[in-house]
Amino acid sequence: MGLEAYLLLAAALFAVGLYGALSQQSVVMLMMGLELMINGLLAAGAAFWYFLAPGTADGQVLLLVVITVMALEMAMGFAVVTAIFRARDVDTTDDAGDLKG
Repeated sequence: MGLEAYLLLAAALFAVGLYGALSQQSVVMLMMGLELMINGLLAAGAAFWYFLAPGTADGQVLLLVVITVMALEMAMGFAVVTAIFRARDVDTTDDAGDLKG
């Protein structure tokens, strides 16, 4: 498989994630769409690293940092969603719109 196939996979992941993020009203489904979009970017980054500079470990380190940040972001997002749901029984983005101050 060449670079084009991996980039096509990354574009497909990003497109599905974008559709999921824009079409869902549930906060959890919105976060899952964002997660798919980030995974598409990670797949593209890994493909570029593998085909352009496979001898260096710079790409691997960058991808591990991004995966770690992504896991922390999702954990914090789910914690906020859980707190909002427990406090106000709100689970859609439309209902959570009145939370801004």
